[in-house]
Amino acid sequence: MNNHTPVSHAMDLGRALKDRGWMVACAESCTGGLLAGALTNEPGSSAWFERGYITYSNLAKVEELRVSVDTLERFGAVSEETAMEMAAGVLEAATRVELAISTTGIAGPDGATPGKPVGLVCFGFAQRTGDGIVTRAATRIFTGDRNQIRTQAVEFALVTALAILNPA
Repeated sequence: MNNHTPVSHAMDLGRALKDRGWMVACAESCTGGLLAGALTNEPGSSAWFERGYITYSNLAKVEELRVSVDTLERFGAVSEETAMEMAAGVLEAATRVELAISTTGIAGPDGATPGKPVGLVCFGFAQRTGDGIVTRAATRIFTGDRNQIRTQAVEFALVTALAILNPA
């Protein structure tokens, strides 16, 4: 039985980062700071959490994270392409960070468009390697109200980041 919570996942991720001597940073849209909040809720998180960006608007994504206007126009803010550019943008800006996590989605209750329902969240994960920045993305559709969707998104981001650090 898995009775983990976002708080315990943040603690596990923090331990894995600290063991490697790595720093993490995040870029958030739909979660609006909840991911950074979960990470920094952990005592001693300054040893492994470097910074967070809340880039809610498209302009913020472009100005702060260098997300391409072309990407936003072609794929939309809620897309794996945008999520990966957000995460890569964090690593470009934060030179001491080895792992970046991004979230962009539709938490509701409004904002759905054809093909992009409420609950759709795209995640980006960027890792600094000897070959440069490697990105990957994931998409999930969560159910519930706005707060439930955002909480599930934070939990998924933490669990996935931990799985990237500790592949099975």
